[in-house]
Amino acid sequence: MTDPTTQPVDPEDLIRRRQVDPAAGDIDAPPFSETYHRGPVILRGPMIPQDSTTANLLKAEQSTDWLHMDPWRVLRIQAEFVDGFGALAELGPAVSVFGSARTQRSDPAYRAAQRMGALIAERGIAVITGGGPGIMEAANRGAAAAGGKSVGLGIELPHEQGINEWVNLGMSFRYFFVRKTMFVKYSSGVIICPGGFGTLDEMFELLTLVQTHKVEPTPVVLFDTSYWQGLFDWITGTLEPRGMISPLDPELVTLTDDPEQAVAVATSTIR
Repeated sequence: MTDPTTQPVDPEDLIRRRQVDPAAGDIDAPPFSETYHRGPVILRGPMIPQDSTTANLLKAEQSTDWLHMDPWRVLRIQAEFVDGFGALAELGPAVSVFGSARTQRSDPAYRAAQRMGALIAERGIAVITGGGPGIMEAANRGAAAAGGKSVGLGIELPHEQGINEWVNLGMSFRYFFVRKTMFVKYSSGVIICPGGFGTLDEMFELLTLVQTHKVEPTPVVLFDTSYWQGLFDWITGTLEPRGMISPLDPELVTLTDDPEQAVAVATSTIR
């Protein structure tokens, strides 16, 4: 009789037997008998979900926790960029005017911002502000009264009053960083009037981008010398001697008390 252990083995038969019985050979059979495809993702074994993507989508009742998760936030952020680019792409040359929302209409800074908004609009250049009250309202008011493009890019805040009534192109944002991107992308010059933390944030963000050559050189004007001089005395008297900035950095800005000069500098690169 022929010893069965000496019979030649059919390789294909061995593979089939190993898939059914891992003990039939030296190589273990694949441990997973099913494969689930979720888009480009392959799931097997315990990773296979109980419900399909379509079934989850069509459930009548489910938790709304997903509305507050990061993947959904990414879509909202993307939508804000798309909406902002779409709204401003055909705006043309523009100058941003920053300043406090708390400035009263009787304040000389309010009247100066209103004058600067009008002067910018008279040059056929759009005025962009944060869309709120105070300095922002003043610049929008001047631009609208001069028949120009008066843009307000607002932000959702609990205490804000919404877009002021002198804006003729407005948009509100959820995210500060999206809003600031719109300011930088569509402004060829900036005038910064007296303001608080928000104004300082916008100013230093822009100066950092210009200093690090992330954007084209942009004229930056600080209006109201007495308000800003102390800050720049500290910059030149403390930061520069300790090597935190180069001697050229303070030259990134122009300080003035003259609305006409502020507008002339801010629009100097616009043909």
